[in-house]
Amino acid sequence: MAGRRGERIGWIAGWLGGFLWVAILAVVFLFQGKLLLGFAGMFLTCAAVIGILVSAPWRHPTTPYWKLMIAPYGIFFISAAWAIWAFGGIEAAGLNWWSLCWLLPLFIPSISLNRRKWADSNMPSGNEPL
Repeated sequence: MAGRRGERIGWIAGWLGGFLWVAILAVVFLFQGKLLLGFAGMFLTCAAVIGILVSAPWRHPTTPYWKLMIAPYGIFFISAAWAIWAFGGIEAAGLNWWSLCWLLPLFIPSISLNRRKWADSNMPSGNEPL
């Protein structure tokens, strides 16, 4: 498993990149003096980092990816609700309930991975004895 460094970096960096906006928005709120919103955003960022590391597929090689993605996805949707709340609600943010349909493509990775597991890629390369 030591040779799968790129996959590990992809999992961590991909998810962290998806949560970078939460940390930036939290810092902006802190500088604006909106301490409750800022600290809530920092808490969500910390929860995201913990969720990403705890649900890492190499820690649970026999668990399907879609199950491992539940924690980061859950924190992501809580973060989106936090941002909408911070800007005064859906209507105040210039959104409506149909705008949430734009979130549907976020589920493509969990659907396309289906039942794949980290351990599925640990197959012999052909030169090694079974």
